[in-house]
Amino acid sequence: MTKSFVLDTNVLLHNADSIESFGDNTVVLPMAVIEELDKFKGHTDELGRNARQVIRRLDALRTAGNLRDGVPLNNGGTLKIVTKLETAGLDTGLEDKVADNMILRIAYGLSTKGETVIFVSKDINARIKADALGLQAVDFEKQKVNLDELYSGYSEIETTADIVDSFFKNEILEAPGIGRYPNEFVLLKDKDNEKHSALARVVKAGTLKHLSSIHDRVWNIQSRNKEQRLAVELLMDPEIMIVTLVGQAGTGKTLLALAAALQATLTNHQYDRILVSRPIIPMGKDIGYLPGGKEEKLSHWMQPIFDNLTYLMRNGTDDDNSSKKKKLSTQEKIHRLLSENTIGLEALTYIRGRSIPRQYVIVDEAQNLTPHEVKTIISRSGEGTKMVLTGDPYQIDNPYLDASSNGMIYAAERLKEQPIHGHITLKKSERSNLAAIAAEYL
Repeated sequence: MTKSFVLDTNVLLHNADSIESFGDNTVVLPMAVIEELDKFKGHTDELGRNARQVIRRLDALRTAGNLRDGVPLNNGGTLKIVTKLETAGLDTGLEDKVADNMILRIAYGLSTKGETVIFVSKDINARIKADALGLQAVDFEKQKVNLDELYSGYSEIETTADIVDSFFKNEILEAPGIGRYPNEFVLLKDKDNEKHSALARVVKAGTLKHLSSIHDRVWNIQSRNKEQRLAVELLMDPEIMIVTLVGQAGTGKTLLALAAALQATLTNHQYDRILVSRPIIPMGKDIGYLPGGKEEKLSHWMQPIFDNLTYLMRNGTDDDNSSKKKKLSTQEKIHRLLSENTIGLEALTYIRGRSIPRQYVIVDEAQNLTPHEVKTIISRSGEGTKMVLTGDPYQIDNPYLDASSNGMIYAAERLKEQPIHGHITLKKSERSNLAAIAAEYL
């Protein structure tokens, strides 16, 4: 039986191609959705871009017929725009002149006519109201990942003592059946003696190699646990062009990424500069407009980056080995790196349309990005650029994203089979005992 999927505005703003995601069923857009799209189309952010793209797509579909009666989609489905006039007289108990309620009335009205209606929204409250009306309500599932089943980048495998010994004797070990994805890490454990083990990196399925011994320390930072050591291995390998680091607060995601960037750029000279960016989304109530130019405004959003840089420059290696030059303070070192454009701080708002060659790019708090935004950012990479996405999927400030639908998790899952991608889930908080307790119990 053909189903009617009534889409909320936020679904279209989240994914401009969503109208093509429901197979050979009927996609219904209430008139209130069109009016809301009109309000967003002038925005210069991702919401405005998606609104304009949807409006252009609807305009193109008009050539195939009347949108009120329904026009065919490329996937065999049908798209219709329904006005509120068809729901006149229905008693839903919803207040008038509220856009969400107008959309729900359309869905409810179609259901009273015998249609199988499914209301699709990324707004939890709207789904609750739909359920109260007796409607089937779902989230937009495309581009969602089951976080409980997310590829962690690391696994433990029981094997024989001979395979563990053979791995130590050979630089490359062919072990059919061990390892699934390139750049996955595998702990080989002797099933008869758990202490007899070896940590290996998967080149391709069934082929293992040793970790690099030169990456035990990076910018004078020593890894504090196994997952951090594996993260450094990925962060320092120039063959891996994109790394995704997932972990709760205090696991060292940003610190390790910055340390690796400083080592690779200032010491190893593998990249021309470091570019650090993060989405401009506040936690809690926004404090309003900030004074000053772009750099002054960004300084507030980038303070976590400055905190990590201060720690690294205080404890790290100075890239200037000349004893004749003046010894710089930590803040002077950071100021010099910024003034010489060795480190660039950029808001993601300005990244569209750019081409970024030979740079070590760190996108912090990437859990607040949509899958399309992550695609846009990664596609800015030029020749010789390395991209690192860090974030905690349980600390999301974007109202239309959750732990399973954000762009960072989506990228980690979709890219896991690519040899230029590496992923690690960091589990243990190393910031402080207090931070670790807060992350686990609060």
